[in-house]
Amino acid sequence: MEIKPENVCHIIFRTRQLSAIEAMYETGENVETDAEELMEDVEAGRVIHEEREHDPTYYEIKGFIDELSRDDQCELIALVWLGRGDSNMSDWDDLVALAKERWSKHTAEYLLAMPLLGDYLQDALDQFDISCEDFEDEHG
Repeated sequence: MEIKPENVCHIIFRTRQLSAIEAMYETGENVETDAEELMEDVEAGRVIHEEREHDPTYYEIKGFIDELSRDDQCELIALVWLGRGDSNMSDWDDLVALAKERWSKHTAEYLLAMPLLGDYLQDALDQFDISCEDFEDEHG
C-alpha cells in the first residue's frame, strides 16, 4: 500500500464526523462535533440538504480526496473494495489495477456516496495491521 495511512485515517475520521452530523440532523440528538456553525444550524432548525448541497464537512472531505494523486485515489478505491469484502489481501495488486482501469474524475463522489465508507476503510487498514490511533489526536 503506497497511500499514506494518515490520509486514509483523515478520511475515516471526517466521514465518521459527517455521519454523526447527519445522525444529529435526522434524530435531533445533540451529537458532539467540532463544527460550531453546524450546531448553530441545529439550534436555528435548519437541516442538511439530502444531497449534502450545503454541507461544509462533505465538501472538505471531497476536496481532500480530489487533491490526492490519481494513484492514491485508486488505492483508496481498492481499500474500500477490500474492506467491503469484494476481495482479499492476496488480490491487492489486482484490486489496485482494477481501480486504475475504472478511475474517473468523480472518485470522491463515488466514495462519498457509500454510507459505510469509514467502516470499509477501517476494515481494510485492519487487514494491513494499520491503526488510526496514532493519528487520532490530529483529528480528534
